[in-house]
Parts: sequence; structure tokens; C-alpha cells
Amino acid sequence: MDLAKFDGKHVRVTDKWGEAFTGMAEYGDYNFLECEYGGKEDGIFIEDCLIYNSQIVSIEEIEVHGTVELWTEQLILRRYRSDDIDDLYRRLGTDSALYKYSGWNPYATLEMAQETVRRFIRSYEDEHAYSWIMDIDGIIVGTIGAYDYKDDHIEVGFSVVSDWRGRGLATEALKMVLEYLTKNEGIPCVTAWCASENIGSKRVLEKAGMKLVRMENGGLVVGDRAYDKLIYEYRT
Repeated sequence: MDLAKFDGKHVRVTDKWGEAFTGMAEYGDYNFLECEYGGKEDGIFIEDCLIYNSQIVSIEEIEVHGTVELWTEQLILRRYRSDDIDDLYRRLGTDSALYKYSGWNPYATLEMAQETVRRFIRSYEDEHAYSWIMDIDGIIVGTIGAYDYKDDHIEVGFSVVSDWRGRGLATEALKMVLEYLTKNEGIPCVTAWCASENIGSKRVLEKAGMKLVRMENGGLVVGDRAYDKLIYEYRT
């Protein structure tokens, strides 16, 4: 069975014992599995489960919607979990730079982090609500999500932990999310905004392929400061 063609795709696998596994497939070739696991054939990982080729009765690609796990070169984009709360507060909530140009931080206190995570987890029942943790080897390095779906438009936003900025992670994540939202979810227009002084966010939006469509003079007020608000779009 040619398992390599399912790498990075969402699949449903049934093994010879009748157990079914659903999720994103990660292909393990013969050499890797022999070296790491002592196996004598290739196989498929679905989350922490390894299913060898000879154990698979059937495998099929499936259509999925909502906040599904996505993989980039460096990142796993996964759903929020309740055990993320402390890390989100510590890594993002205590970072004043996070809300310099937005005026709000959903993780600013432990209580706010708890409510934010609970709200996102509840939202997973909605196929048009999208909230991901950026994860590298079990470390939270940022967040990205898309919200307020209406009239075939949705707005995207992201944040990156200070120690991990400048490595292209936000651009990498945003490219993947834009592709998923437009191609898999069929949403024709994704929007985003940032302050004109927020050079880092501007670069991310533009490098990910979003286009500046208008500027609202003084349209963003944070404390006693007013910034020009830049509106971006990504269309299929």
C-alpha cells in the first residue's frame, strides 16, 4: 500500500483489529522506522499512534472543517487545551509589547487566560471558528486564529512569543492558515488589520500574500495614542 501519498493529509485508518484512527497522517519511511522503532516496513503516524503498513486494512483521505491540526515546516498548529493556560499567561500575558498596537491582551491575567482558553475550546463546535496554538516540540511559540465569519469574510490575527520573534514563524503559520481557509473552507476573503507603525505585523501580512486595500486615518486608538489603521485582504 502506497502510504507516502497520504503524508500531511487528513485520513481515516482502519487496522486489522478493527480499530479506527482519524487525524492528520505523518508518513514514516522504512529507514526511519527501522532506525527509531526497529520496524521492518513503513507506516503512518496519527498523533502518537504508529500504524504499520501491514496492519492497515483501509486508509482514505477525509474532508475536515473547523480548527483541525495543520503542519508547516517548523510548526504544528493545534487546538487549545486546558493545560495551556499557565503557559499562555506566562509567555504572552506578561508581554506588554503584545498589546502596544492593539490595546488588549486576552492573556493579561491568569483569569483572562482561563476564560480565553475556555471560550476557544467551546468554539470548536462551530465550523467557522478557528483558533490554533503554534507549537514547536511541545513549546507554545504563538497563537493564530480567524474570527467573526460573516458574508464570506473572516478576520485573521496572530501573536508570537517574544523569544521566538524574527524567525518567520508568523509568516509560515499565516500562509498555512490562509491556504486552509480559502481552499479547504471555501472562504473567499480573509481580512486583517494592523497599526501603520507596527512594522513587524505589516511585513508578516505582506509576506504571506495579503494586500493593503485601505487605510483609516487615526482609525486605531490605543490609550492616548491614535494610529492609522491598515486594512489587508487575501482573496482566492
